[in-house]
Amino acid sequence: MQLSLSNRVFAVTGAAQGIGAAIVTSLAEAGATVAAIDIDADGLARIADHATTHAADLGSRDSAHAAIAQVVERHGRIDGLVTAAGGVRGQTGRPLEEISEDDWQAIFAANVDAAMWCTQAAAPGMKARGWGRVVTISSGAGLRPSLTGIQAYAAAKHALVGLTRQLALELGPHGITVNSVAPGFILSNPATERQWAAFGAERQKQIVQGIHMRRLGSTQDIADAATFLGSDRAGWITGQILSVDGGHA
Repeated sequence: MQLSLSNRVFAVTGAAQGIGAAIVTSLAEAGATVAAIDIDADGLARIADHATTHAADLGSRDSAHAAIAQVVERHGRIDGLVTAAGGVRGQTGRPLEEISEDDWQAIFAANVDAAMWCTQAAAPGMKARGWGRVVTISSGAGLRPSLTGIQAYAAAKHALVGLTRQLALELGPHGITVNSVAPGFILSNPATERQWAAFGAERQKQIVQGIHMRRLGSTQDIADAATFLGSDRAGWITGQILSVDGGHA
Protein backbone atom coordinates (compact mmCIF):
# COMPACT_ATOMS: atom_id res chain seq x y z
CA MET A 1 0.00 0.00 0.00
CA GLN A 2 1.37 3.37 -1.02
CA LEU A 3 0.30 6.57 0.69
CA SER A 4 0.24 9.70 -1.44
CA LEU A 5 -0.73 13.09 -0.07
CA SER A 6 0.06 14.99 -3.26
CA ASN A 7 -2.11 18.07 -3.72
CA ARG A 8 -3.08 18.07 -0.04
CA VAL A 9 -2.29 20.88 2.40
CA PHE A 10 -1.71 19.92 6.03
CA ALA A 11 -1.23 22.11 9.09
CA VAL A 12 0.67 20.58 12.01
CA THR A 13 0.71 22.18 15.46
CA GLY A 14 3.44 21.56 18.01
CA ALA A 15 5.71 21.11 15.02
CA ALA A 16 9.06 22.43 16.26
CA GLN A 17 10.37 19.26 17.87
CA GLY A 18 9.73 15.64 18.73
CA ILE A 19 6.54 14.02 17.51
CA GLY A 20 5.28 17.14 15.72
CA ALA A 21 8.50 17.58 13.77
CA ALA A 22 8.49 13.91 12.76
CA ILE A 23 4.91 14.25 11.52
CA VAL A 24 5.84 17.30 9.44
CA THR A 25 8.64 15.36 7.77
CA SER A 26 6.51 12.27 7.19
CA LEU A 27 3.65 14.24 5.61
CA ALA A 28 6.06 16.14 3.38
CA GLU A 29 7.74 12.92 2.27
CA ALA A 30 4.29 11.58 1.33
CA GLY A 31 3.85 14.56 -0.98
CA ALA A 32 1.82 16.96 1.14
CA THR A 33 2.34 20.69 1.38
CA VAL A 34 2.86 21.28 5.09
CA ALA A 35 2.49 24.32 7.32
CA ALA A 36 4.27 23.93 10.67
CA ILE A 37 2.86 25.87 13.64
CA ASP A 38 4.55 26.24 17.03
CA ILE A 39 5.22 28.81 19.72
CA ASP A 40 8.96 28.07 19.34
CA ALA A 41 10.01 30.16 16.36
CA ASP A 42 13.66 29.12 16.63
CA GLY A 43 12.75 25.45 16.71
CA LEU A 44 10.61 25.82 13.60
CA ALA A 45 13.70 26.87 11.66
CA ARG A 46 14.97 23.28 11.92
CA ILE A 47 12.12 21.96 9.76
CA ALA A 48 11.92 24.85 7.30
CA ASP A 49 13.12 22.56 4.50
CA HIS A 50 9.93 20.52 4.83
CA ALA A 51 7.28 23.13 5.61
CA THR A 52 6.33 26.76 5.78
CA THR A 53 6.71 27.94 9.36
CA HIS A 54 4.23 29.91 11.44
CA ALA A 55 5.07 31.01 14.99
CA ALA A 56 1.98 31.21 17.20
CA ASP A 57 0.72 30.59 20.73
CA LEU A 58 -2.40 28.47 20.26
CA GLY A 59 -3.72 28.63 23.81
CA SER A 60 -6.46 31.16 23.09
CA ARG A 61 -9.26 31.05 20.54
CA ASP A 62 -8.18 34.29 18.88
CA SER A 63 -4.54 33.30 18.46
CA ALA A 64 -5.42 29.82 17.19
CA HIS A 65 -7.85 31.23 14.63
CA ALA A 66 -5.24 33.77 13.55
CA ALA A 67 -2.65 31.04 13.00
CA ILE A 68 -5.02 28.95 10.90
CA ALA A 69 -6.00 32.03 8.91
CA GLN A 70 -2.32 32.71 8.22
CA VAL A 71 -1.88 29.20 6.83
CA VAL A 72 -4.96 29.55 4.63
CA GLU A 73 -3.70 32.90 3.37
CA ARG A 74 -0.35 31.31 2.49
CA HIS A 75 -1.61 28.07 0.92
CA GLY A 76 -5.21 28.76 -0.06
CA ARG A 77 -6.77 26.02 2.07
CA ILE A 78 -6.20 23.38 4.74
CA ASP A 79 -7.15 19.81 3.87
CA GLY A 80 -5.75 18.18 7.00
CA LEU A 81 -4.92 19.26 10.52
CA VAL A 82 -2.68 17.38 12.95
CA THR A 83 -2.79 18.76 16.49
CA ALA A 84 0.46 17.68 18.10
CA ALA A 85 0.78 20.71 20.39
CA GLY A 86 0.62 19.79 24.06
CA GLY A 87 2.93 18.26 26.60
CA VAL A 88 3.46 18.86 30.30
CA ARG A 89 4.58 22.51 30.02
CA GLY A 90 7.61 21.93 32.21
CA GLN A 91 5.63 20.45 35.08
CA THR A 92 6.39 17.34 37.09
CA GLY A 93 4.21 15.08 39.17
CA ARG A 94 3.27 16.57 42.56
CA PRO A 95 0.69 15.83 45.25
CA LEU A 96 -2.84 16.98 44.54
CA GLU A 97 -2.70 19.59 47.31
CA GLU A 98 0.16 21.44 45.60
CA ILE A 99 -1.50 22.05 42.22
CA SER A 100 -2.30 25.68 41.41
CA GLU A 101 -5.00 26.94 39.10
CA ASP A 102 -2.41 28.34 36.71
CA ASP A 103 -0.62 24.98 36.48
CA TRP A 104 -3.91 23.22 35.75
CA GLN A 105 -5.04 25.71 33.12
CA ALA A 106 -1.68 25.83 31.33
CA ILE A 107 -1.80 22.12 30.52
CA PHE A 108 -5.43 22.24 29.40
CA ALA A 109 -4.71 25.26 27.17
CA ALA A 110 -1.86 23.47 25.42
CA ASN A 111 -3.43 20.02 25.08
CA VAL A 112 -7.18 20.60 24.70
CA ASP A 113 -7.90 24.25 23.94
CA ALA A 114 -5.38 24.45 21.10
CA ALA A 115 -6.86 21.37 19.40
CA MET A 116 -10.41 22.67 19.81
CA TRP A 117 -9.78 26.17 18.48
CA CYS A 118 -7.58 25.09 15.57
CA THR A 119 -10.16 22.54 14.47
CA GLN A 120 -12.92 25.09 14.83
CA ALA A 121 -11.02 27.44 12.54
CA ALA A 122 -10.07 24.82 9.94
CA ALA A 123 -13.36 22.91 9.75
CA PRO A 124 -15.45 25.38 7.68
CA GLY A 125 -13.09 25.12 4.71
CA MET A 126 -13.03 21.33 4.94
CA LYS A 127 -16.82 21.26 5.08
CA ALA A 128 -17.07 23.46 2.00
CA ARG A 129 -14.84 21.06 0.03
CA GLY A 130 -16.46 17.90 1.42
CA TRP A 131 -13.12 16.39 2.47
CA GLY A 132 -10.92 16.72 5.52
CA ARG A 133 -8.69 14.99 8.01
CA VAL A 134 -8.18 15.90 11.65
CA VAL A 135 -5.69 13.87 13.66
CA THR A 136 -5.19 14.69 17.32
CA ILE A 137 -2.18 13.44 19.24
CA SER A 138 -3.46 12.24 22.58
CA SER A 139 -1.60 9.77 24.79
CA GLY A 140 -1.80 6.52 26.66
CA ALA A 141 -2.44 8.96 29.51
CA GLY A 142 -5.80 9.67 27.87
CA LEU A 143 -6.79 6.02 28.28
CA ARG A 144 -5.38 5.19 31.72
CA PRO A 145 -3.51 6.94 34.56
CA SER A 146 -0.43 8.81 33.42
CA LEU A 147 3.15 7.75 34.08
CA THR A 148 3.91 11.44 34.55
CA GLY A 149 1.85 11.61 37.74
CA ILE A 150 0.52 14.98 36.53
CA GLN A 151 -3.20 15.19 37.25
CA ALA A 152 -3.87 17.90 34.67
CA TYR A 153 -2.03 15.99 31.93
CA ALA A 154 -4.06 12.82 32.46
CA ALA A 155 -7.28 14.81 32.63
CA ALA A 156 -6.45 16.88 29.54
CA LYS A 157 -5.55 13.86 27.43
CA HIS A 158 -8.78 12.12 28.49
CA ALA A 159 -10.61 15.30 27.46
CA LEU A 160 -8.85 15.30 24.11
CA VAL A 161 -9.98 11.73 23.48
CA GLY A 162 -13.56 12.79 24.21
CA LEU A 163 -13.26 15.82 21.96
CA THR A 164 -11.92 13.64 19.15
CA ARG A 165 -14.89 11.29 19.32
CA GLN A 166 -17.41 14.14 19.54
CA LEU A 167 -15.93 15.98 16.56
CA ALA A 168 -15.93 12.76 14.54
CA LEU A 169 -19.68 12.50 15.07
CA GLU A 170 -20.28 16.12 14.11
CA LEU A 171 -17.97 16.36 11.12
CA GLY A 172 -18.39 12.92 9.58
CA PRO A 173 -21.44 13.88 7.47
CA HIS A 174 -19.27 16.52 5.80
CA GLY A 175 -16.61 14.05 4.62
CA ILE A 176 -14.21 14.87 7.46
CA THR A 177 -12.62 12.13 9.56
CA VAL A 178 -11.40 12.83 13.09
CA ASN A 179 -9.11 10.33 14.81
CA SER A 180 -6.43 10.31 17.47
CA VAL A 181 -3.05 8.68 17.82
CA ALA A 182 -2.32 7.76 21.44
CA PRO A 183 1.44 7.28 21.86
CA GLY A 184 3.02 5.17 24.53
CA PHE A 185 6.18 6.41 26.21
CA ILE A 186 8.31 8.18 23.60
CA LEU A 187 11.64 9.90 24.21
CA SER A 188 10.58 12.76 22.00
CA ASN A 189 11.85 15.93 23.67
CA PRO A 190 13.90 17.17 26.65
CA ALA A 191 10.91 16.88 29.01
CA THR A 192 10.36 13.19 28.30
CA GLU A 193 14.10 12.52 28.44
CA ARG A 194 14.27 14.13 31.90
CA GLN A 195 11.29 12.11 33.03
CA TRP A 196 12.86 8.89 31.77
CA ALA A 197 16.12 9.65 33.57
CA ALA A 198 14.21 10.42 36.79
CA PHE A 199 12.61 6.97 36.77
CA GLY A 200 15.95 5.32 37.43
CA ALA A 201 17.20 2.00 36.08
CA GLU A 202 14.80 -0.29 37.95
CA ARG A 203 11.64 1.66 37.00
CA GLN A 204 12.87 1.95 33.40
CA LYS A 205 13.25 -1.82 33.27
CA GLN A 206 9.71 -2.30 34.63
CA ILE A 207 8.26 0.01 31.99
CA VAL A 208 10.01 -1.75 29.12
CA GLN A 209 8.97 -5.14 30.49
CA GLY A 210 5.36 -3.92 30.43
CA ILE A 211 5.56 -3.29 26.66
CA HIS A 212 4.88 -6.32 24.45
CA MET A 213 7.57 -5.26 21.97
CA ARG A 214 10.08 -4.70 24.79
CA ARG A 215 11.19 -1.32 23.53
CA LEU A 216 10.21 2.32 23.77
CA GLY A 217 8.64 3.89 20.72
CA SER A 218 10.12 6.43 18.35
CA THR A 219 8.73 9.64 16.96
CA GLN A 220 8.65 7.94 13.54
CA ASP A 221 6.28 5.29 14.90
CA ILE A 222 3.80 8.04 15.73
CA ALA A 223 4.38 9.97 12.50
CA ASP A 224 3.66 6.86 10.43
CA ALA A 225 0.30 6.38 12.15
CA ALA A 226 -0.66 10.03 11.78
CA THR A 227 0.27 10.02 8.09
CA PHE A 228 -1.89 6.95 7.45
CA LEU A 229 -4.88 8.50 9.24
CA GLY A 230 -4.42 11.64 7.14
CA SER A 231 -4.53 9.74 3.87
CA ASP A 232 -7.27 8.64 1.51
CA ARG A 233 -6.59 5.06 2.63
CA ALA A 234 -8.14 5.88 6.01
CA GLY A 235 -11.32 7.30 4.51
CA TRP A 236 -13.71 5.05 6.45
CA ILE A 237 -11.94 5.28 9.79
CA THR A 238 -13.22 7.95 12.15
CA GLY A 239 -13.79 8.47 15.85
CA GLN A 240 -10.98 6.03 16.65
CA ILE A 241 -8.17 6.20 19.15
CA LEU A 242 -5.17 4.35 17.73
CA SER A 243 -2.82 3.27 20.51
CA VAL A 244 0.73 3.23 19.17
CA ASP A 245 2.47 1.89 22.23
CA GLY A 246 4.16 -1.38 21.32
CA GLY A 247 1.45 -3.28 23.17
CA HIS A 248 0.66 -2.44 26.76
CA ALA A 249 0.31 -5.07 29.45
